[in-house]
Amino acid sequence: MTVKLDGATLGIQDVVRVARTDAQGAFATAALAPEARERIAATRDYIDRTWMHDDAPLMYAFNTGVGLFKDQRVLISDMAAYQQKTVYAHATGIGEPFSEDVTRAMMLLRANAFASNYSGPRVELVERLIAFLNAGLHPVIPQKGSVGASGDLAPLAHMAGAVCGFEEAEMIYRGRRMPAREAIKEAGFNPDFELGAKDASALINGSTTSLALGALATHDARRLLKQADIAMCLSLEAMRGELAAFDPRVHKARPHPGQARTARNLLRILEGTKRCSQDARDIVFPDEPRQPGTPAAPRVQDVYSLRCTPQVHGPAVEAVEYVERIIGTEMNSATDNPLIFDDGQGGYVSISGGHFHGQYMAQAMDFLAIAMADLGAISERRLARLIDPTMSYGLPRNLLAGKRGLNTGFATVQCSMSALVMENRGLATPGSVDSIPGKSNAEDHVSNSTWCGRKARIVVENVEQIVAGELLMAAQALTLVEALAKDYPLGKGSRAAIDAIRAVIPPALDGDRWYATEMRQALDLVRSGAVVEAVESAIGELE
Repeated sequence: MTVKLDGATLGIQDVVRVARTDAQGAFATAALAPEARERIAATRDYIDRTWMHDDAPLMYAFNTGVGLFKDQRVLISDMAAYQQKTVYAHATGIGEPFSEDVTRAMMLLRANAFASNYSGPRVELVERLIAFLNAGLHPVIPQKGSVGASGDLAPLAHMAGAVCGFEEAEMIYRGRRMPAREAIKEAGFNPDFELGAKDASALINGSTTSLALGALATHDARRLLKQADIAMCLSLEAMRGELAAFDPRVHKARPHPGQARTARNLLRILEGTKRCSQDARDIVFPDEPRQPGTPAAPRVQDVYSLRCTPQVHGPAVEAVEYVERIIGTEMNSATDNPLIFDDGQGGYVSISGGHFHGQYMAQAMDFLAIAMADLGAISERRLARLIDPTMSYGLPRNLLAGKRGLNTGFATVQCSMSALVMENRGLATPGSVDSIPGKSNAEDHVSNSTWCGRKARIVVENVEQIVAGELLMAAQALTLVEALAKDYPLGKGSRAAIDAIRAVIPPALDGDRWYATEMRQALDLVRSGAVVEAVESAIGELE
């Protein structure tokens, strides 16, 4: 498919389609909408005819230096050199390069910002950026060095240098890292490309790296919400929990929409379950300190990690919805400086502003990291209960089926998940409240948005693995007691989830094995959406 860029209608899913391969291993292509091309060309024609002389008024980044050199005129005779030097001056990135999906998202989002026709670049620059994206030419862009103030200057300068074929820039093409000029030639393009007035500023000025990180992290967070509900249901049935806490009457009394939505999802997944009943609890599980035939004590209510799932998953649902709104606006915005506007008299005017400042993205990413960190934390508390028979009501210790002592079981998996929870706690510390003035105090308040985006992405990746761990361990728990509890079926959605997991990961019935393999398989199931698809095929679409 082809994603049309018009500067106004790009969505998160469009970014994902271009940034990542589909099930067949193909990327969606991008194209500049014809009407956007016409607008960009008309604006640029006016700029070249009217402003490109040494008597034109001073216009920031068109014919002036940047930062505290904003009042220093740049002569037309120096314009080509000025554009190149602007990119050189800001190519100060540090560390390992961004992954391919982030780089592709950056290229797409920058082109879409140009399509809004407030930036004034040459059409040839926009089309070159899109053509390189479609050809699989991926600039090597270091992850560190942006403070999210005049946008993501450092990473975008590395992108710009590669797109323009600078000698020092690098690209990855067909899996090989090489000098950008070599990659461009190999892909069939001319490596020489001269930037026109303001082209450099348009390329590097804007919070596009933060936005690329945010769009991908938010997509992945959205995908996790249903997975977390399904994982919780498997854990609840493994521990023969109570359903009363999800009663619609309870959630009408505190009518937060995310909370109520989660409760509805849980009841739908668990529809038809007999495992969450007093009769099922009367079965004596393998490590339960109770004599066969002795009735179980009434449960009354469950611990918080089970009973309060709607009150924890619900805020995460609403946080993702908020972040999606911010990103949806941001990805269809112009974020460089200055911006070009129709003056209503047949011409255009250049106005300096501050849309490059990444505070919207910084705060949204901090919020996403906090919400997702807690989604992972409650999931880990549930899977921690599964390995301890005193907390799981008698499930086999460590969910072990082999010889004890010789084998250890899934306690080690839980330990790794707890490591991710602790990592997330540090990463969820807000970065958007931090600011260090830079560039001789020209940038006296910065957003730190790129770090906020980077850490939010790591948090989401960690939570993907934690939720995958809960699916894996809850499935193991249910398999271990399947024969004992065969007369008490699981909910319709839960049964479909177990079948989807078991289609890929067999139960560990002979003792320890290389658990990293099935942890990775469970993560792949989460990222593919296969478990959700199986559940929704059985019960209809979850909310």
